Amino acid sequence: MNNRKQRDYKSIYSSLNRELQKDLEENMEKFRDPTVMGEMVYLLLRERENTNRILKTILERLDRIERMLSRAEIESEDETIEGLLPEIDAKILDYIKKKKIVTATDVKREFGYKGTNAASARLNRLFTMGYLKKKQVGRKVYYTIA
Repeated sequence: MNNRKQRDYKSIYSSLNRELQKDLEENMEKFRDPTVMGEMVYLLLRERENTNRILKTILERLDRIERMLSRAEIESEDETIEGLLPEIDAKILDYIKKKKIVTATDVKREFGYKGTNAASARLNRLFTMGYLKKKQVGRKVYYTIA
């Protein structure tokens, strides 16, 4: 029985081998035709263009993720630096975060400064450090979180 199975396998193997050999010869004959080769080169070029488009999209997304991560790192550094600010500056920043937009007069009133010059000096210092943005409208200067 074992010999019989071996002969069956050999028969199947040789039959399969002949079919593969025949297919290979037919394909080799096709490859000799310049039209077939031209079409293959054309298809390869199209596939390469598609691959390049996909890679470009992936790289753009990676760049976007990288920018987001670097912004997050900067924000976390800012939070760490905020911890090193004088307590009054940290309170002023919290106040501005809540109010969204303030003037030196608002800070003077909220924190009990005697004059607007002291409040304005604090706000300008925070602006110079990069914590705030400022916008002048007429004689008033408005501050927001950077």
